[in-house]
Amino acid sequence: MRNHRRRLLPLLAVLAVLVLAMSATAFAAGEDPTEEPGSKMIACADCNSTGLCMTCYGQDASCEACGGTFVCPSCQGTGYVESPSHFYNTFWALLPPIVAIALALITKEVYSSLFIGIVVGGLLYANFGFEGTIRHVFLDGIVASVSDTYNMGILIFLVILGAMVCLMNRAGGSAAFGRWAQTHIKSRVGAQLATIILGCLIFIDDYFNCLTVGSVMRPVTDKHRISRAKLSYLIDATAAPVCIIAPISSWAAAVAGFAEDGQGLNLFIRAIPFNFYALLTILMMAGISLLKIDYGPMARYERNAMESGDLFSGKNPYDTMEVEEDVSHGRVMDLVLPIVLLILCCVTGMLYSGGFFDGVGFVEAFSASDASVGLLLGSAFALVFSLIYFGLRRSMSFSSMMSCIPEGFKAMVPAILILSFAWTLKAMTDSLGAKYFVRDFVYSNASQVQMFLPAIVFLIGCLLAFATGTSWGTFGMLIPIVQSVFPMDNPLSVVCISACMAGAVCGDHCSPISDTTIMASAGAQCDHVNHVSTQLPYAITVAAVSFVSYVIAGFLPKAWIALPIAIVLMLLTLFGIHMVHKRNKTVVSSSK
Repeated sequence: MRNHRRRLLPLLAVLAVLVLAMSATAFAAGEDPTEEPGSKMIACADCNSTGLCMTCYGQDASCEACGGTFVCPSCQGTGYVESPSHFYNTFWALLPPIVAIALALITKEVYSSLFIGIVVGGLLYANFGFEGTIRHVFLDGIVASVSDTYNMGILIFLVILGAMVCLMNRAGGSAAFGRWAQTHIKSRVGAQLATIILGCLIFIDDYFNCLTVGSVMRPVTDKHRISRAKLSYLIDATAAPVCIIAPISSWAAAVAGFAEDGQGLNLFIRAIPFNFYALLTILMMAGISLLKIDYGPMARYERNAMESGDLFSGKNPYDTMEVEEDVSHGRVMDLVLPIVLLILCCVTGMLYSGGFFDGVGFVEAFSASDASVGLLLGSAFALVFSLIYFGLRRSMSFSSMMSCIPEGFKAMVPAILILSFAWTLKAMTDSLGAKYFVRDFVYSNASQVQMFLPAIVFLIGCLLAFATGTSWGTFGMLIPIVQSVFPMDNPLSVVCISACMAGAVCGDHCSPISDTTIMASAGAQCDHVNHVSTQLPYAITVAAVSFVSYVIAGFLPKAWIALPIAIVLMLLTLFGIHMVHKRNKTVVSSSK
């Protein structure tokens, strides 16, 4: 019972803040009715907000649909209609993710928890009508999310990556790399640091980071009895936190697109020194690895791995996907070359999607790149090249190589299922106007305490990203709001924008419905709920230090002052944890 209460504490904190927000009064907005405080208006789906009749397109005066008026009969030419849901743009819009997260933490079963959250969203949207709920959940939710071109590109990328991992395993590349690592990486600390370094080097995209680092480092960390929960934390903590401070990444491109007045990339670079959560997360990983400290649920998982070789401390949802390895002819190059090909092809694919080969500059191409298209095309070419390489190497027969494709698909089924449900849950919160509710809260409350605004924005970003599972959607909504509150010549503007990104990454890092968190579980082949529960204390520790750092930065908005203070606070925190950990070990030893 005590453990259940502890799991509910983060949820109760979220509920407390959101309930306070229910009484917020907001500022007036622009002419767009969806920008009005407390608005119930949504874009008209029949005319895509154009206000034109989509039957005759303004060309037929005898059109029966519009009666010759040439305007959309649904919205009467305004482009907007009132949401059919009574719960639109209210606190209840956040109920579906809260229900899903609470059930996942309590039951430790993610599939049913996500689906129940989706159903709750459907019930609220349809005002508890049966037919409307079914249609919204399956047609507007699951089908629309899975058939979205961006999401479909990510799913195909996952399948291709699973096939490549299967190829590398069957060719003996993973086993060969494990043998090489056994002679070159001789300690648990070295294996953890190698994972961190590799994660920092692969900064192009968080999806790509999670799955690539996982496939490369799993055999290494397994040899040194590092739990899969610890590996998944290291992968997750070097995914989004690294991408959000890398100027050449899909995340930089996203921020550049969300920022106004064409200041995107310049704004992103200026915000890096104030991105305390990302920078301190890297410091946190290095600290716990070098000091050999673990706390919270992670301590039990690491103890079981070290003492008995139990890497999972429970169920392994990926145990049916293990592929028999042919280690007789395996070489390290059978693992390294496909990974290098994957990196080069994915980078090229992202440049292609940004128009680099049409004359657009390198930086501009990355800023305009489509991660889904780039990763899909890049991974497809990498798979073809890998098949050719293994064929020339005669590592396996052609039929054996082809069988790796369905095996790779099977390997990614858990990640695909969770991702599909997570996207659908996000669609439910979007259809209920959750982002407008949070926007009104920010407008009405945060701007009244300017010096504490960075810390407030960071906290709001954390809560919103945690509840919705999306970091891009979070800072995509908060950055324009911050820019409207502060002019860009105000020193606090860059600090607050960085707080938006840091809060979004922090909430995304903690959320069990985040796609990056799901990818980290898949990359480490770790039970998803175990990954979330074990990394949460670490993420909360860094978030607490970051919050204090943003309070300081609100009064001292200078990077050369605020960042060193944040680093010192993090080091002091790590030292304190180390001393407590050392004392506890002494007490346990003396009791024996």
